[in-house]
Amino acid sequence: MDLYMGVNFFELPPHIYALADNAYHTMLTEANNHFILISGESGAGKTEASKKILQYYAVSCPSTALLDTVRDRMLMSNPVLEAFGNAKTMKNDNSSRFGKYMDIQFDSQGDAVGGHILSYLLEKSRVVHQNHGERNFHIFYQLVEGGEEDLLRHLGLEKDTKRYSYLVQGQCSNVSSINDKNDWKTVKNALSVIDFDANDTEHLFGIIASVLHLGNVHFDGDTKGYAVLNSNAGLRWVSKLLGVHVQVLQEALTYRKIEAKSEEVLSPFTVDHAVYARDALAKAIYGRTFTWLVNRINESLENKDSSRKTVIGLLDIYGFEVFFVNSFEQFCINYCNEKLQQLFIELTLKAEQEEYEGEGIGWEPVQFFNNKIICDLVEEKHRGIISVLDEECLRPGDASDLTFLEKLEEKMGNHPHFVTHKLADKKTRKTLERGDFRLLHYAGEVTYCVVGFIDKNNDLLYKNIKDVMRLSKNPIIQECFPANEGDSKRRPETVATQFKNSLLRLTEILMAKEPWYVRCLKSNDNKQPGKFDEVLVRHQVKYLGLMEHLRVRRAGFAYRRRYEVFLKRYKALCPATWPHWRGVPADGVEKLVKHLGYQPDEYKMGRTKIFIRYARTLFATEDAFEICKHELATRIQAKYKGYRAKGEFRKQKEAATKIETCWRGVQARKERDRRAWAVKVIKKFIKGYITRREAKTTDNSEYLAFVRQSYLNRLKNNLPKTVLDKTTWLTPPPVMTETSEILRQLHTRMMVRKYVRGLTAQRKAQLQQKVVTSAMFKGKKDSYPPSISVPFVDTRISEQDINMRVLQTIRQERIKYSVPVVKYDRNGFKSRQRQLIFTQAAVYMVEEAKIKQRVDYVSLKGVSVSNLGDSIMILHVACDDPKQKGDLILECDHLFEALTKLAMVAKKQNNIKVVQGSIKFEIHAGKENCVDFSTGQEPMVYKGKNGHLMVVAPRIKSR
Repeated sequence: MDLYMGVNFFELPPHIYALADNAYHTMLTEANNHFILISGESGAGKTEASKKILQYYAVSCPSTALLDTVRDRMLMSNPVLEAFGNAKTMKNDNSSRFGKYMDIQFDSQGDAVGGHILSYLLEKSRVVHQNHGERNFHIFYQLVEGGEEDLLRHLGLEKDTKRYSYLVQGQCSNVSSINDKNDWKTVKNALSVIDFDANDTEHLFGIIASVLHLGNVHFDGDTKGYAVLNSNAGLRWVSKLLGVHVQVLQEALTYRKIEAKSEEVLSPFTVDHAVYARDALAKAIYGRTFTWLVNRINESLENKDSSRKTVIGLLDIYGFEVFFVNSFEQFCINYCNEKLQQLFIELTLKAEQEEYEGEGIGWEPVQFFNNKIICDLVEEKHRGIISVLDEECLRPGDASDLTFLEKLEEKMGNHPHFVTHKLADKKTRKTLERGDFRLLHYAGEVTYCVVGFIDKNNDLLYKNIKDVMRLSKNPIIQECFPANEGDSKRRPETVATQFKNSLLRLTEILMAKEPWYVRCLKSNDNKQPGKFDEVLVRHQVKYLGLMEHLRVRRAGFAYRRRYEVFLKRYKALCPATWPHWRGVPADGVEKLVKHLGYQPDEYKMGRTKIFIRYARTLFATEDAFEICKHELATRIQAKYKGYRAKGEFRKQKEAATKIETCWRGVQARKERDRRAWAVKVIKKFIKGYITRREAKTTDNSEYLAFVRQSYLNRLKNNLPKTVLDKTTWLTPPPVMTETSEILRQLHTRMMVRKYVRGLTAQRKAQLQQKVVTSAMFKGKKDSYPPSISVPFVDTRISEQDINMRVLQTIRQERIKYSVPVVKYDRNGFKSRQRQLIFTQAAVYMVEEAKIKQRVDYVSLKGVSVSNLGDSIMILHVACDDPKQKGDLILECDHLFEALTKLAMVAKKQNNIKVVQGSIKFEIHAGKENCVDFSTGQEPMVYKGKNGHLMVVAPRIKSR
């Protein structure tokens, strides 16, 4: 494929890929439709040739995801149609038993974007009858041999083709060249690619299985000779698979419904009639299902884009057939081949020679056989074989195959290409049976047996059987037997007439396209590779007219075009004809070919066309045209780009000028408006400044608003950073005095709130204690606040430093605070080291392992300290009991901490007093003494001559 892709037609040896590629590129160049006619007798390779062409287009055309889908569906349509439409015959193991014409649709870029298939005359009789050595359609064997166990069980089938009457008549179910199991897998995969879902596939195979079961429905005769079922097992499966009630189906196969005026009468079938009805139903089901299948494939290939497309048609139709017994199907097939041969002659031999004569080109006619006489013998109106057959089918009375033969003998007795036993001479009569007629086709003589012609041409299916099929629940059968089909009372066309009309339509389709031909030659009749039967090949070459065609081609011209078309395409190659030729087209072509250097023997000038003899001359012209196209394209691009650039420059320049003008106007208007606004603002500002101390008016409202805004903006940038900063708050203007005070308070509260939220629990407890201390001593005692703020601690003596016996005694009361102190005796004032411990309930004075004194908080009347800088505190104890010891005189280095702890634990804040001068204390009940306080250079505590305790506190500089 790579070798032949894009290569000129005559550059490489002949090949089917060369023809496909040339047709494709000609279609793209000339934008017209083409078709490839593949012909030859049965088994010559037509189907394989069409598949090769299709594969070539699938590989050579551009590829995208969408195009790949179309390509895959086109390729996969082949195995599906082959399975349902091909069968083994005596001539060919994969013989097409239907005609196929496929249009491949291309867009303007050459992408394959869609397709459409037309089918012709499926050989339905093969469903119910096969000659010896032949098989039914492939799909039956593929389903039985390759179907999965579950599927066969669902369809009621067994893996044995010999169990089905429709598959054993040819006695060759198994063929060495056919692998039904592998083909089954290919068909299943192809159906999924063509977009068949699981339901469609299930219903489709159900119909195929129903045909097999229908073939196993047998009839016996009752006492009156009427048909009765000998077993309804097969019929039940048909009923299940088609979705029709078994009783209704049985009645349709054994009775015929006759309409008499307003009544319907059931007429029982004889056994022969019942078998005929069964086979007619099997053929109708299979034939209509095949038509439905082709339509579904067309739906999957359909291109919804309405833009113009060009097509290449592929015609792969049954080849010429000659069997031992030739029937109605072979008659139709060979008639089709006659029509295609006639088309070939019309488009090549006859038309070409007539064209030379009509154009005045010197020509020696080539003799050839024109098979129009045979085509007329078959299809002529009122006189042809088909017309006689239709008359015999439609006439009332006892028409039979033999009466049909008699009519043929009457009307065609003198025709040179028609002979029967009655009309033949003695020698020929020995080779003919009484029920035969012989036609002398273009490919040779064929003897046809008229038995079955009438029935096969009528292809009757009783109306009541059609009515039953319309009741089917199988969706495919419902489409195949539409409800409105029985509405028409007109008799349908016969099979032969339908086929003749479809061939006429096909001929019209092909005549509207440019033709290409593939002639398939059969090398031998034994289906053997490497064997070349020269006699057989010579015979095919002769009846195909290839020698005559070759002589016409050799003597003729490879290319011809009307002057207008030739000049329009190649006028750029000559300065005299480019860009416009004003004269007669023939004169322009003459100048053009002389400029190109054509030799006199290379071309001829006709009346309306130029004829070029050699392909190489045309190739040289095409090569020159390709080079010229690139040069012209470059020049056109340069001119166009220059034109576009100049136009763009002019537009940009005009636009720039307009924009500049508009912009200057906008700026000038803005400046004018800005100055007018500035004048108004300045006037208002001056008026507002003059009247700033007056009540708010229209003159000073904006000025005052400016003052407010200005003050607030300055204040925003100069707010105090701490709560203690009382001096940096900006002095407000008179109009903002009240607002400023409110804002200052709000800001202070905000800072306080922020500060408080940032406090830890430990820090908060410290501050609460400091607050209590401050409340008790601030401004009252000289040594408060201390010079360095020392944080309070939880206790000054750890539990390890307290004697264990003491701890065991007071542990239940929970120690809150402890501190070392110096205790002065009430008598003599001797100093002693003690531990002062506060619990939840009392104050303890401890000396090592001994509790010297316990004072309940209830008994604690108060605490007195001096206002000087000493560390003496006196705990006043109620002496209601004579045995109760008196007040405690203590010296504590952590005086403020200890008293704060005591005040908070004992809740005695109001009982702690700061006293000026001397402090009295009770030695015991009824006896008092004093502590005198003074200041000096050094702190001292001693007993005075007057018997008082003298405390000298250091002088503290005022803060």
